[in-house]
Amino acid sequence: MIRKKLFLASSAELSEDRKEFEIFINRKNKDWLDKGVFLELIVWEDFLDAVSKTRLQDEYNKAIRECDLFVMLFFTMVGKYTEEEFETAFGQFQATSRPFIFTYFKDAEISTGSADRKALASLWAFQDKLDALGHFYTRYKSIDELKLHFNRQLDKLAASGFIEFKPDKDEAAAPGSTTYSANLTGNGAIAQGGGARAVGARGVHVGGNSTGDIVTGTQTKVDTGGGAYVGGNVSTRGGDFVGRDMHTQGLAAADLESLFAPLLASVAQHAPADRQVAALEQVEELKAEAAKGEKADDGKLARIVDGLVAMVPKAIGSVVSLFATPILGGIAGPVTGFVLDKLEGS
Repeated sequence: MIRKKLFLASSAELSEDRKEFEIFINRKNKDWLDKGVFLELIVWEDFLDAVSKTRLQDEYNKAIRECDLFVMLFFTMVGKYTEEEFETAFGQFQATSRPFIFTYFKDAEISTGSADRKALASLWAFQDKLDALGHFYTRYKSIDELKLHFNRQLDKLAASGFIEFKPDKDEAAAPGSTTYSANLTGNGAIAQGGGARAVGARGVHVGGNSTGDIVTGTQTKVDTGGGAYVGGNVSTRGGDFVGRDMHTQGLAAADLESLFAPLLASVAQHAPADRQVAALEQVEELKAEAAKGEKADDGKLARIVDGLVAMVPKAIGSVVSLFATPILGGIAGPVTGFVLDKLEGS
């Protein structure tokens, strides 16, 4: 059984939403248990009887650092402890690429006559803080809307490989038969096996003895011819790559220069004067990591992208376009894909 820990943070005013969210996770677990996956929901109510040598909030923070997913709900206020929980999760993500962070703002009517000015001030200050960090939150008007959105995010994480399902028993291969496997990272499709044809939006990884066509977002055709292996990315400038028992790895410097040119121009144009040098250094660091091809560190790529768009929010479009190319899309793992999906939805 694969266990994924999910920490739910929110203020007491959203107690009903918290209960509904817990019911939703329980129902999701019913669907996933047979597939070998269990989502362990962790809420502050679980710690009420805990004994801490320092303070109970330290126990919450420790649990957050050990989680795979962090969900935060906020409405008319953000208390100091809820904000501390977000800071703990965000700091842990920057250091280890875990947990994945989802922040949801309930966009509902409130009575201005009974509104707490101090509470609302804490909300607005926190929203400004998220903007400064380059972290994007999602609005929801009802609990059903919240559950629908988060359910889609869980399915995306499963598709990216972050959540791995075990195969059903009746799917086991018969003795002597041929089996195929495919790894999907980012958007697009992957297929393997004789005569397979795959089309990918963010690049395609080819494995096995596939003799079909593999068409990337630029219509590049890769005919493996039997036993060819493409590691990293190959740019054919619109032509064909045909291989037999070949192994290609890493990215060409010339390809990287042309790919990163639009991003460099965007950063140079939009970065604040006091951050321009640091932002350009981030671009060069991103380029250096991307040059490693299939050996690139997925977590490091995600952290660089996250830091870059925090400094230059107007460069988001250029960053997303960069990873939409077959060459860069092929190295975007689940963590980088998660950050890109958040940027695309902003």
